[in-house]
Amino acid sequence: MRRAFTLIEVLVVLIILGLLAALIVPRLTGRVDEARVEATKLQLKAVKNALEQFKLDNGFYPTTEQGLRALVEKPTVPPEPRRWKQYLEKVPKDAWGNELIYVSPADGKPYELKSVGPDGIEGTDDDISVWDL
Repeated sequence: MRRAFTLIEVLVVLIILGLLAALIVPRLTGRVDEARVEATKLQLKAVKNALEQFKLDNGFYPTTEQGLRALVEKPTVPPEPRRWKQYLEKVPKDAWGNELIYVSPADGKPYELKSVGPDGIEGTDDDISVWDL
């Protein structure tokens, strides 16, 4: 004799799967956001190290006008670095695909280097600054 699932049994299984999904999915998406924040922090640290190497070689940080591009190709805008070398393969973006913000000099610091964070808006609480790492 073949036995089939009743409609009630199928509905119970679907409800259980729905409850499990409702509990698990938010936790997984929270982990993805955390991973993106950590990846962005690592990117900022790598760029900071490249900026420090640039300064050691040339005696100054790239200007705001030269930007982070100065770590990838030799600047043609003054002041031109005398002992330039390629410090990064490419200018990195944050984990959300946004350009990093670089300003030099900055208020009370030699430069500001940050990501606008998950919301993509500068000046909000989720911005990630290299000086806060």
